[in-house]
Amino acid sequence: MTTTINPATAGVISPARRWAILGVVLAAAVLDLLDATITNIAAPTIAADLHGGTALVQWLGAGYALALGVLLVVGGRLGDKYGRRRLFLIGITGFTLASVGCGLAFDPASIIVARLVQGAFGALLIPQGFGILGAVFPREQLGKAFSAFAPGMGLAAVGGPILAGFLIDANLLGLSWRSMFLINIVLGGAAILAALRLLPADDGDTGVSIDGLGSALLGMAMLTLLFGLIDGSGNGWSTWPLVCIIVGALFFAAFGRRQVTADNPLIQPSLLRNRGFTSGLILGIVFFAAVSGLLYVVSLFLQNGLHYSPMRTAVVGMAPIAAGIVIASIAAFRLIAKLGRTLIFIGLLITLAGTLELLAAVHAAGASIGTAQLVPAALVIGLGMGTCFGTVYDVTIGDVDAAEAGSGSGSLSAVQQLANAIGAAAVTTVYFHALSPGADQAHAMTVSLLVVAAVTLASCCLVWLLPRRARPQHH
Repeated sequence: MTTTINPATAGVISPARRWAILGVVLAAAVLDLLDATITNIAAPTIAADLHGGTALVQWLGAGYALALGVLLVVGGRLGDKYGRRRLFLIGITGFTLASVGCGLAFDPASIIVARLVQGAFGALLIPQGFGILGAVFPREQLGKAFSAFAPGMGLAAVGGPILAGFLIDANLLGLSWRSMFLINIVLGGAAILAALRLLPADDGDTGVSIDGLGSALLGMAMLTLLFGLIDGSGNGWSTWPLVCIIVGALFFAAFGRRQVTADNPLIQPSLLRNRGFTSGLILGIVFFAAVSGLLYVVSLFLQNGLHYSPMRTAVVGMAPIAAGIVIASIAAFRLIAKLGRTLIFIGLLITLAGTLELLAAVHAAGASIGTAQLVPAALVIGLGMGTCFGTVYDVTIGDVDAAEAGSGSGSLSAVQQLANAIGAAAVTTVYFHALSPGADQAHAMTVSLLVVAAVTLASCCLVWLLPRRARPQHH
């Protein structure tokens, strides 16, 4: 997706309205982040209430990220084609209604479908924001506008798990976990009204081409792969889940072929011929999948193994990780120009150190592990994740042509969401498989942490295939 700045549009919008538009876009991004992460805390409670078992725990996170990742690039191009305001309104309205569907879910199938729909509308909503800001802000003010995202998203990252834990424990009106989704009636409704009033009209470009077949192939590949992983971990590795994984691999092959033959592929073939970009793509898939899965198993261990409440899980496990991500992301922004890919290597080592610290504590203390051991390890893991997250993006497109930088960034954003889906399914599969008869939660956590540590260590080897320097940061 490309961001087209229209000086004429920017010139006729008052400064006050520009900043109000920024508030609307930021609110949509915060809504997406909150609903992407709240199931880290809520999954055990939802699964118990709806009698969904381990499969529902895995699908709650994987389903949302799957739909978001598959359709993210398509959502950006739909905005280019039909107008960003129109797609933003469709996205936020559908997202809000899907949230209501999640809150009113009556069985595992209904909430899984609602989460998939929620992710799909999120994919229509999120890509429009930066394009809208690029159209309403003069170029010299864009840096200031975008700088508002760091504190806003940081507060959401730290406060989201705590809010989820509070709402579940408070059991407002007897709604328990449902209030996490139903609160979007208010938040999403306010965003819809503000968007209707504030966002400028734009016609789009009907000449923009969209590769629907490529998206369908990618969606089928991910869906069958995840179904195979989740069904195999829950019901045993019979013929059916193995067939699903093989079919998923075939769909992936067809998707790869489509990227070479399509007139307007989701990922430009020239990007895939760039060794640095391809290496970064692989590194992103591997690392993001590992840490996404780690967040899930930490929550499962704290709630199912240590019998923490959702609120205590949020404060002890999730909030320190989120705080570490925010702190390290700010520091990494200042260091990336000087250190380049070395900064990614440092981030991976910090993540590995935090994982090993947590592994040692769980192995030694088991179910008697205390807060004093959990919080420091979680904070270190968050510092490592925050050092890597934005840095991987900037370094991966470090030697990509300027004309392809937008497409490369969009592809990386989609890959991160797909990796989140893979990680939520794969690492939790390891966790549940390790819970064999006679094994306890501490053993399952130990095995999962060993896998995450091994994947993180392997990621260190890929760093040196990336471009040495990041793309210069203009804002």
